Amino acid sequence: MPMPPPPELANLSLAEIARLAEDNQLPPVEQWNPTHCGDSEMRIARDGTWFHQGSPIGRQAMVRLFSTILRREPDGGYVLVTPVEKLDIAVEDAPFVAVEMKIDGKARDAVLSFRLNTGDVIVADAEHRLRFEAHDEGPRPYLHVRRGLEALLARPVYYELANLAIEHGDTPPGVWSKGCFFAMEPGA
Repeated sequence: MPMPPPPELANLSLAEIARLAEDNQLPPVEQWNPTHCGDSEMRIARDGTWFHQGSPIGRQAMVRLFSTILRREPDGGYVLVTPVEKLDIAVEDAPFVAVEMKIDGKARDAVLSFRLNTGDVIVADAEHRLRFEAHDEGPRPYLHVRRGLEALLARPVYYELANLAIEHGDTPPGVWSKGCFFAMEPGA
């Protein structure tokens, strides 16, 4: 059965966003420890495109499915895991990309919701923290998704976040979501 297209974040209420986030039923990949079986011949590019044997995976439903069995290993590597096999997957930066942001409320009462390239919706909070790294090409913002997996914020989403921080005028610059302050300084 084909998956419905992800809803546009801007048209959803805060309650609908929270329901989507809570309804995200994922397999218990952290409980599965099969013997390592090899390489999946898959790669996730920095822009969030999934590849198999060098070709982009065009079916979004397949990408979504694979994303649900993705796990970060203690050594920092990534694997696709099922109860019977574990395959390495190369990840150029972060396995997800936050492609859209919705802001509900203002300043300390704000709630920031992000839609990922997989259709998942994540609300920034104490469990799903925003962090910023310094890189040669400028700051690189990340959102914790689950179990050590992160989403890189797409450049337009980062600019929207930076504008929000400037509007608030906090020192250091940062944003609020669900009562948590996220300083936009690398390493903060």
